[in-house]
Amino acid sequence: MTRDAGGTPALGEAVHDSARDRVGRVTGHEGPYVQVRPLAGGRTWDAEPAHLRPLTQDELLSALVAEVNARSRQPR
Repeated sequence: MTRDAGGTPALGEAVHDSARDRVGRVTGHEGPYVQVRPLAGGRTWDAEPAHLRPLTQDELLSALVAEVNARSRQPR
């Protein structure tokens, strides 16, 4: 994971938030928190940098496929 001097992940990085057991992309930094948005879009949430870890390539691919599958099951 690319972290700045303050220990926060880089913008655009795919991460897992262990406090919420959710995955998303880093969209910003505000005070001591990191803003994370679900991979398929949606509401951002604030996360503590200590609870974030980078997704492996396998985890990222699995999460993206799960999002596509969930969307395909929704009524049109």
